[in-house]
Amino acid sequence: MIRIRRLTKRFARQPALLDVDLEIGAGDALALWGPNGAGKSTLIRCVLGLLAFEGEITVGGHDVRRDGKAARRLVGYVPQELGFYDDLRVAEAVRLFARLKGVPIRGVGAVLDGVRLGGQERKRIRELSGGMKQRLALAIALLGEPPILVLDEVTASLDACGRREFTDLLGGLATGGRTLLFASHRVEEISALARRVAELEAGRVTAIVDGGDFMQRLGVGSVLHLTVASPQRASAFEALRTNGFAPRMNGVGVLVPVPSSQKAAPFRVLADARIAVEDFELVSTERASALAEEMHR
Repeated sequence: MIRIRRLTKRFARQPALLDVDLEIGAGDALALWGPNGAGKSTLIRCVLGLLAFEGEITVGGHDVRRDGKAARRLVGYVPQELGFYDDLRVAEAVRLFARLKGVPIRGVGAVLDGVRLGGQERKRIRELSGGMKQRLALAIALLGEPPILVLDEVTASLDACGRREFTDLLGGLATGGRTLLFASHRVEEISALARRVAELEAGRVTAIVDGGDFMQRLGVGSVLHLTVASPQRASAFEALRTNGFAPRMNGVGVLVPVPSSQKAAPFRVLADARIAVEDFELVSTERASALAEEMHR
């Protein structure tokens, strides 16, 4: 469905993407993984035709530059930052975007039921929680039943409960035959949703791995995902590395593979370095692999 060849994008002569080649077939689910600045969002914006680029991108056989309107009709897009009119009611927002897209809707209630927002038609958007707003954005992206869904860090601002609900919704779409292209910093989302993972670093694809193997590449035992404030991430990385861990930078913190008997050790290291951990998640490699197999069976 999506074919990318020799994709290069520069900002003021500084390369953001360099000779990227990717192929995403119908029904595939490809995750983009890498630290901030790796090129994930830039790649997505190129696929959507929002940025000029060198190389070639086709969506459903349509060249994104020459036939962008036809290409975008095949895509539903959910951004990280939402831009709703907060005074609109939920039902009004659905009808507005349906008109803008030029697609008929079978009924606002049915659209909202599909993303677990049934009964919320009369609420104003400002009254919705963050998770509910993201589900509304998903409902709007799915108007017209596009075969491709593109998502850019859509759960970054949600709490743990909101992330689980949204990931469950996406899991149903992934198993329902839609093609997914998404960027995420969260290992549990990638393990649950991705058939394949494209690892990016400094604008280049450094590896493409099977979704079931992704967690194993991060290390054995368990993986701690530590959320650390941006100014302290480099210091956290260095402190953990100096103390014998093999951390990997992540857009919102640090990933630390740990043996099952040492899950608390990274916290002690960072406490000694006076580095605050704002949030954390623990994901077992075995459980993540099982979830991936279950979601894509």
